[in-house]
Amino acid sequence: MATLFKDVYILDGERERAQRGHLLVSKGRIQSILDADAAPPQADKVVDGGGRMALLPGFVNAHTHAAMALLRGLGEEVALKKWLEEKIWPAEAKLTPEDIYWGTASAILEMLATGTTCFADMYFQMECVARAALEAGIRAALCRGIVTGPPIDGISKIDRGIEENLKLFDRWHGREGLLTVQLGPHAPYTVPLDDMKRIVDISKDRSIGLHFHFLETEWEFGYISDEFKMTPLAYLQRTGLTETPGVVLAHGVWMNPVWADSVDLSQLTIVHNPCSNMKLGSGVMPLDTWLDKNVGLALGTDGASSNNRLDMWGEMRSAALLHKGVTRSPAGAPALDILRMATFEGARAFGFANKGLLREGWVADLALVDLDQPHYVGADEDNLASFIVYAGSSADIRGTMVNGKWLYKDGVYTCLDKDEILHKAREARKAILS
Repeated sequence: MATLFKDVYILDGERERAQRGHLLVSKGRIQSILDADAAPPQADKVVDGGGRMALLPGFVNAHTHAAMALLRGLGEEVALKKWLEEKIWPAEAKLTPEDIYWGTASAILEMLATGTTCFADMYFQMECVARAALEAGIRAALCRGIVTGPPIDGISKIDRGIEENLKLFDRWHGREGLLTVQLGPHAPYTVPLDDMKRIVDISKDRSIGLHFHFLETEWEFGYISDEFKMTPLAYLQRTGLTETPGVVLAHGVWMNPVWADSVDLSQLTIVHNPCSNMKLGSGVMPLDTWLDKNVGLALGTDGASSNNRLDMWGEMRSAALLHKGVTRSPAGAPALDILRMATFEGARAFGFANKGLLREGWVADLALVDLDQPHYVGADEDNLASFIVYAGSSADIRGTMVNGKWLYKDGVYTCLDKDEILHKAREARKAILS
């Protein structure tokens, strides 16, 4: 079934200006893009924008922990280390596989309603996350969080985590074209150095991507120096992370862009999580300087227990404004760069080809935006990117499409039972707190 978006503004992170025209979707892909003065093609369904709607690539939440939506509001206004050790890890110990499933499903409701078509998730019981994503029809990049700990039945916790992660890859990677799977060593402070090297070797040998928390807090900088007797840059080199394709570093708040002048970091993607980093008091990554380096940069929300939203539009605006303020430069973190980070760069980092831009032949993962609002008065082809990032919000989302199929349209979820999911999520939350 073909869907025609008639007379809409077409914008992505590589277009210097929006295009007003028609976009035809068929068989899950963008079949044609025509100027507004061209005759629109025939289609089974027509969305007539009347020059008052915009099409964007669907947002890619490049770092989150979806099921932590159940833990939202726990341990507020506490530093990361204490927050994890005293609030989050004890609560997570109570989570059942069913809780993970319903927590993820509730997070997917939130993400679809805000224009997100893909999320990158690190957690445990990831088969439940995979099942929730496939049932919703949303795209997902999945990894099993690998951490050290006491042996279970004679098997080290690290070995068990690696085994579960590889099983996840073998069973789910590439499933229905919606899922990719990465290895998920949690962080330098939860994975011993020798085990980290071993995980990187597995990543190289099996061509599996890798998703890793790195330098989220200033404390970690000192930890790497004291524990491993090396600088964080040396850590990246000696573990082999700088030479491994498909490595995604979440946060990178305390990474120094100067490193890129002496070491090739082009294999890496750093995922900026501005709202979570600000809320936890972790600091502000120097995004404006990183934008001038040869390194991938994507955008994420982190988990809902530390953000507390899964709203990528909010991350865009926060990132753009935060770095202008920090650098005292209105030219810092341009709107178009932020839009690209929120869409194409996340898709590329997690192995989703031909996604994240609006191009003929590319996959139709789309967000439909209502421009018929007071805050869009004056928006046109030349300035739409700045209106989207600075004036718009996720409340403007009219629909979210993945593979040419509506998953959310005008407040209705086409594949999910919202009432059941919210009921089950509330029950799970009560059980965790009891």
